[in-house]
Amino acid sequence: MKVTWATHGGQAAAIRLSLPPKVLDTDALPANETVELARLVAAAVPVAEEERPSRARDATSCTITVEDGGRSTVLTRSDATMTPAFAALLNWLEEHFV
Repeated sequence: MKVTWATHGGQAAAIRLSLPPKVLDTDALPANETVELARLVAAAVPVAEEERPSRARDATSCTITVEDGGRSTVLTRSDATMTPAFAALLNWLEEHFV
């Protein structure tokens, strides 16, 4: 599994323009962390739900792209639309991209 994470917008948008997306390949992770990441990704995949437009003018949005077994899943949330499951995935990625 390969996970790519990019952050857009927000008050630090100009700083982020020059930063490439972060990439994590699970081949470099211990098996238990790969299992945990897969669990977090599965939990963060939205169920058929209506996206409500964000009213936050300076909201930061995050796009997480997961490539696994020939399939690509793109998860996008902003500060204003973030679910607890997406936040948990984002926190895990932040800890492992340091």
